[in-house]
Order: sequence, then C-alpha cells, then structure tokens
Amino acid sequence: MPYEIDIDPAWGAAIDRIIAAGAPEQGLLNENCLQRSSSLIQILEQTQKEIGYLPENVQAYLANKLHIPLSEIYGVTTFYALFNTEPVGKHTISVCMGTACYVKGAGEIVAEFERRLNIEAGQTTLDGLFTLEPCRCLGACGLAPVLTIGDQVYGRLTPADVPDLIEKYYLPTKGEST
Repeated sequence: MPYEIDIDPAWGAAIDRIIAAGAPEQGLLNENCLQRSSSLIQILEQTQKEIGYLPENVQAYLANKLHIPLSEIYGVTTFYALFNTEPVGKHTISVCMGTACYVKGAGEIVAEFERRLNIEAGQTTLDGLFTLEPCRCLGACGLAPVLTIGDQVYGRLTPADVPDLIEKYYLPTKGEST
C-alpha cells in the first residue's frame, strides 16, 4: 500500500530513472520469483551506486514504486553483503579476522584503528573518509595479519603500522590525488 516517503528529491528522481530504465525490460513485476529477485538486486545495485547506500527511506520509496513489500527489499539488502544501509567512507578498511590473522594480532589492529579514527568497527568517520569493517577472511593467510583499504592489500602488520596507513589515505584527500 503506497504511503508518503520523506526522501531527497534528487534521490527520488535518480531512483525513478533507474526503475524506468530497468524494471520493464528486466521483468521486475513478473511473477517468476527468480527473475523478480534478480531484477530487484540489479535495481538495488544501481540505486546504491547512485546514492551510495540504501537507507530505510530509500528502501520504502523503492517498495512503493515497485509495488512490492518493504520486507522483501529489506530482506535482500540485509542478506547480501554488497549492500550498505548506512553511509560508507571513501576508503573502506577491511581487517581480516580469520584464524591466522586473529592469532597474529588482528584484534589489536582493529582496536588501534578504532582509537585513532575515533569510531568503532562497522562505523564511518564523521568526515566520511574511512569505514572500518572487520571481515571473516581475505584469503591471504601467509600475510597475517592482513587488511585491505579499497583494493590495496597490506600484510604482516602491527598496531604501530596504523598511523602510517591512515596518513597515506588522509593526506591525498587534501590535494585529491588518490
């Protein structure tokens, strides 16, 4: 049942363009459950690419526009790790917490990032520059403890390496070269 959603007009226009471009061809309203889910994921991906994340009001707007239950959209956005319901920073710091990394001090590295960035794991800095996300395994056990910042891999780290890593990504934003 449609209801009034408080959403930024620019976001609403962007979502309307995404739906208009993708829904009819993708068969979103088709009763075929598999095709419907695939189309919904594509629309959610495009929406997140445009807006940056999928807050509850955006999910509700999509539910109204697509005539599907909000619970279905919420279920998809919270099931798949690729979707974010909170804003994420320009640089995502993913610290491996797999067994090899954990026993070699990954927890202390996360704690040092938390202390220096003044955030907790799963949060984004107020300036929107960093998001700290512990993860299960990065598949680089030989480099333990390991983390990624964006696509860059850093291994054999200690808490003492954290300030230099932050500085490496903080300074370029002042002059914007990274």
